[in-house]
This record gives sequence, C-alpha cells and structure tokens, in this order.
Amino acid sequence: MKPFRAKEYPDCPGTYLMKDERGRVIYVGKAKVLRKRLASYFQEPDRLPRKTRVMMDKVWSIETLCTETEKEAFLLENSLIKKHRPRYNIILRDDKSYVLFKLDKRHPFPRLSMTRRVVQDGSTYFGPFTSAVAARETWKLLNRLFPLRKCKQTTFNNRVRPCLQYNIGRCLGPCVYDIPRQEYQEVVRQVELFLTGRSKELLRRLRADMQAASEDLRFEDAARLRDQIQAVEQTVEQQVAVLPGGKDRDVLGLGRTVGGVALGLLFVRQGQLLDQKSFFWAEEDGTDELGLQEETASAQSTAVEEAQEVLRSFVLQFYSPGRYIPERIVLPFAMEDAVLEDILSERRGGPVRLATAHGPQERKLVSLAETNAVQAGDRARKTVEPPLERLQDRLGLSQLPERIEAVDASHFGGQGMVVGQVVFENGRPHKEAYRIYAFPELEGAADDYAALQGWARRRLRSGPPWPDLIVVDGGKGQLQAVQKGLNEGQEAGLAADSFALAALAKGERRGGELEERVFRPGRKNPVALRPGSAELLLLQHIRDSVHRFVLSRQRRTRRAKGLDSRLEELPGVGPRTAHLLWNHFGTLERMCQATEAELEALPGIGAAKAAQLRRGLASLSPGTPVDHDEQGGNTA
Repeated sequence: MKPFRAKEYPDCPGTYLMKDERGRVIYVGKAKVLRKRLASYFQEPDRLPRKTRVMMDKVWSIETLCTETEKEAFLLENSLIKKHRPRYNIILRDDKSYVLFKLDKRHPFPRLSMTRRVVQDGSTYFGPFTSAVAARETWKLLNRLFPLRKCKQTTFNNRVRPCLQYNIGRCLGPCVYDIPRQEYQEVVRQVELFLTGRSKELLRRLRADMQAASEDLRFEDAARLRDQIQAVEQTVEQQVAVLPGGKDRDVLGLGRTVGGVALGLLFVRQGQLLDQKSFFWAEEDGTDELGLQEETASAQSTAVEEAQEVLRSFVLQFYSPGRYIPERIVLPFAMEDAVLEDILSERRGGPVRLATAHGPQERKLVSLAETNAVQAGDRARKTVEPPLERLQDRLGLSQLPERIEAVDASHFGGQGMVVGQVVFENGRPHKEAYRIYAFPELEGAADDYAALQGWARRRLRSGPPWPDLIVVDGGKGQLQAVQKGLNEGQEAGLAADSFALAALAKGERRGGELEERVFRPGRKNPVALRPGSAELLLLQHIRDSVHRFVLSRQRRTRRAKGLDSRLEELPGVGPRTAHLLWNHFGTLERMCQATEAELEALPGIGAAKAAQLRRGLASLSPGTPVDHDEQGGNTA
C-alpha cells in the first residue's frame, strides 16, 4: 500500500473498508474522526498489536464513507460487516434468534406461544433459550402444569365444542364455556410466576388452592394441585439463584485463547441463571487477537481499544432488531458507550444500561462467562481448524481455505438448467451467500459443462469476496469446464490460477465403502485422502450440501411443472414413495432405468411393490431428466 497521507482522508465521522490485493474487504471499522482513526494504523510497526500488524501487511487500499453522526457510522459499520463478512472483523456466524415464550396479554384469555422475534405489541416475553430442544421440554411442562388455551385466534373464534386438551384437563375451555376471567387470569399469573423464577410465591398460591379444594371436598382438584406442586418443586431444585434483586440482565465475558477471541454470554432472568452461550472467532496467524500482552505501552493501549471494538461490534450484531434485550447488560470492562446505549434503547423500546460488574456476584459471573467461553473456544479449534489446515496441506493450497465455494449443475432433460452455489466460511455454511444461477440460454442443450463455464464467468463478474477454494461436484470434465470459464473471464483482472480448484467424484466401491476421488488441476491422478479423515469428511459435507441445495430447487421446479404428479399417478406410488424415489435416484430417467433389485433395496419396498413400480416406471417416457456423470462425478 502507498504511504499514508492524512489529507487524502476526510475529517468526519464514518466507516472505512480495508481491502487486500484481490479487492476483498478484510476489515470494516467506524470512527468519530476517520482521518485520526486511520492515522493510528500507520504508526511504527512495534507500536501496533501483533494482530493489527498482520492485518496491515495485507491491506492494499482503504475506502471511506462519511456519515452525519457517529450513531449512523455505528449502524453503517454493522450493515457492511454483515454484507462483506470481513476476515478480521468479529462476525456472528450463528446469528439466528433464540426461542422465547410469548404471553399475549392483550387478549382477555391470553395464549402462551413460542417465538424467535420480539414485537413491541404489549406482549410479555420470557427467555431466551439457546437450545430449542430445552425450550420444547419446558413448553411441554408448561402445557402439563397450567391449563391455558393452546389454540390460535382463528380456531378460538370458530370452535363449537371443546377439544381434546379440555377433555384431558389441560385447558379451561374459554373458547366454548363461559369461564370467569378472574379464574383464567389466576392461571396466567401462575405461568408468569413460574417463568420469572418466583417459585416461592407460586408454591404458596398453589398450596392455598389445594387446601381450599380439600376443605370444599373437591378431592380431584386437590389431587391435581398436589401433582402440580410436586412438579414445580422438582423444577425449582434445578434452578440456580446467582443474583439478588430479581432483575433481568445479560453478562458478558471476553477472554484470550490460543489464536482467537472467546466471548461468553450468560442470561440471568429474575436473579436466576437461565442459559448461556459461548462464541469463538479463530485467528489463523496464531496471534493473541486481543493483544493484551503486548510488549510496548503504545501497542497495549491500541490493543485495549481494539478489544473495546470487538465488544461493541458483538453487542451491536447480537442485539439486533427483534431480539430480546434486557434493561441491563454487564460488560467485562468500561468503555464509552452512550451511542450504543441509545441504539439498543431504541431497539428495546425502553432504556438499556451498559455497565461494568457491580458487586462480587456480578464480577463472579463475568469471570464465569469468560471461563466458559475460553473452554468452548479451545474445543472449537480442535473441531474446526485442524480439518482446514489438513485440507490445505493435502491439496497443496497456498493459503488456508477459509472461504470455500462449491458448485453443482442440474437440469431435467436439458430443461431448467441451473448451477447451485454454496459457501462455507471457516468450515461452516454461510447460507446468506447461497445462490442459484439459471441458464435459460442452455434450454434443451443438456450440457453441464457449458453451465459450469457460464457460472465461472458470471462469478468473476459478481466480484469479491473471492473464494480460497472452489469445489466442483463431479470429475475431471466438470473441473476443466470451471477452469476454462475462469480463463475466459480475464476481463475481471483475475486468471484461473488465481483460484484453487478441486473436484470431488465418487469412484468404485471397495470393501463396502464408496471411494471418493479428489481431482486437482495439473495432476494426472487424483489426490488420495484417507477414508473417514476429517479433511475428506469436510469436503464430502460441502459437496453434499450443494447437491442437496440444487436438488431442493429442482424439486420445487418439478412440483410446479407437475412431474411429481406423473409419478403419483402410478399404482402404489403416493407422496412418501415419490419422495423416496426422487431422493434416491435424483432424476426420472434413473428411476426408469432402475432394476427390480435396486427398487427392492429401498426402505419400505418389498419384492411385490418393486415389481409393481418397475412396470409403472416402464410406462413413463424415459426422456425427461438427464444426468451426466464424468469420472464418477455426481450431479443432478
């Protein structure tokens, strides 16, 4: 990169994008004053943290975007990080919302439902639960203990007689019977007490109700309340009280681990530890990404600022619109956060306070969050990075394949030609980057190679971020087609040898296992990867993902064109059998070519049904879908 000249950069708040020699955005940041912030990157190298030094060695250009206010810079930075997913930014890869329980108190007879999104509509929310399985188990318990209505509003309005839930004592039946609102509201109150951890008050109410039922000789009601009390007591034994005061708060812990950042998040609701989640971001260079053990005071000061940026970036991404935000978020260290508090308060619809730990209990929780995160980070490195490192070594790649793009061509007898593309980053799917490329100009051609060449040309035109490795579902022919398309795309300023390529093809079955072969450009023989090795399993997972992705698209097309109905018109073929046949054979032509023995080998299909299917399939025209296999390649 050319020397830094301060006057070339604006003196305003905004964001900056650092790009490498291939034009990929590798870091996005924001600043109150862009010129001042960028100048801090161009100090003497020994005055910078190691991570920053490594990053700056790869920066070839810097683009700046001015904003009116620092708040706008915050929001623009967050948007650009999500769009470009830069290599050196903290990025939430698992950014789905967690499960919450929603109690709609606007209705005279509220219903408890499960949701992943918070809407400011007057409802009360409880959670979050990071595990959907745990949330469902709690949901079952709530349905068993508290007889609230389960039906949605449309069903509630139109029901004329009570449902099964009423008959088994799990609903009071307000949809049909004239239930006193006071009686129903008492059950609502019990649910709120249970979900907010106020078990003592709940048990007191239940015991009083049981005593009253016993005195009134309502022994069935008394027995039901007794069982309810026992279930609540068993649940309470598993709850851990960690803070007094009974307020909701999230506790963050940030720690160092070998080659990355570890962040822990504890969800405390009504003083009890409800759940926890850990995050880890690997740093390939093996550096201490937080940089808090730098040798110079200047480097350490800059590292502290970067640690604060890590925390700000996480908070802004994690507490996105529609996610539950508590009124207090406990941070592991102090930082200027007025703008961030303002943004979170707007998203919550009420005040949000960002503060450091207050008192020994909160400090203990911050330490616990950090410990959990570091341990999770150590486990993550063992399961994610080694396969990538071994894949780099076995395939002879010049750099770690952090971003892998895989492609597969598919069509029906030359009709509906498409190429599916999936993207994996650091060994995990990045589903927002999945794409389907349609090629209407190839209608009737049934040419996978032309489609793959076309994909390569269009991919070059779409621009960065560029992949570190392209995986093709197929053999040498498919690999050469992609390579040819890349060579034809020289106008993008990138030649085919700018990209690492590999094709994964199924070979012969040996010893009961299907041998996989990996082809690389310039090699006559395939690369031998040990069956069951982590690097081969990763490649297979990526190849299978793109295969499933493009097949799912073709299934939708198939349904729209009525191909499913053609199968289901055959004797003995219903939706389940049709789904089984499509999943196994992929195309109608393969089904028609299948022998009775192959059909009988499918689960749930015996000899008689296999013979029936064989006769039915023979009656269909075999010219509908076509699937080319090259060197054992498998495309659909």
